[in-house]
Amino acid sequence: VCISRLWHSATVQPVPAPLDPLTLVGRHVRLEPLEPSHAEGLAAAAAIDRSTFTHTLVPDGVPAMQAYIDALLADRDQAKVLPFAQRRTDTGDLVGCTRYLDMHWWRGRTQPDEIEIGGTWLGANAQQTGINTEAKCLLLSHAFETLGVWRVAICTDADNLRSREAILRIGATFEGILRNYRLKYDTAQPEPRQTAVYSVIREEWPTVKTALSNRLDAATRA
Repeated sequence: VCISRLWHSATVQPVPAPLDPLTLVGRHVRLEPLEPSHAEGLAAAAAIDRSTFTHTLVPDGVPAMQAYIDALLADRDQAKVLPFAQRRTDTGDLVGCTRYLDMHWWRGRTQPDEIEIGGTWLGANAQQTGINTEAKCLLLSHAFETLGVWRVAICTDADNLRSREAILRIGATFEGILRNYRLKYDTAQPEPRQTAVYSVIREEWPTVKTALSNRLDAATRA
């Protein structure tokens, strides 16, 4: 135990600077650094049909969206998140947001060793189009192949069955429920959320990547 603690204290360094904003481009979706100028387009995407946002924090209206973006950019500057706007490649329309979050550094590197993909939402007309699958593939590819992480987590409200099924289709492994972990988004007063946790680890990524690529190829041919 003493040796382990000595190793930990000697190798783990303070949290490094924020990750550099980047753009990831696929056939269906372009993930670009979230900016204040995205507020109007994202508000329009969120207004199409809000019935699917029961378990997800999605601002309603331009002022609320602007505040949401400002908060995410403040967190980005503190190395807490790396947020993206999601844009359709066929029309150029903004359709939603996603982000890297909950980053951990174990090896004293500049890049994190563990990261979560979350805070994801898509407007109703972009759901079930292949955009979410490709966005996850792009984010997973960058995390494992460029950042060199050991593990990528994907979490959701345990009551959000639609989201949980989508995470399983990506190829992530269910790890369990964290009780009273994070906040519910659909309550008038703050209440704890029961959070379903899934992950992909680096040893699994080649198999998961192949399956995701095959799904995207099939969706493109359809």
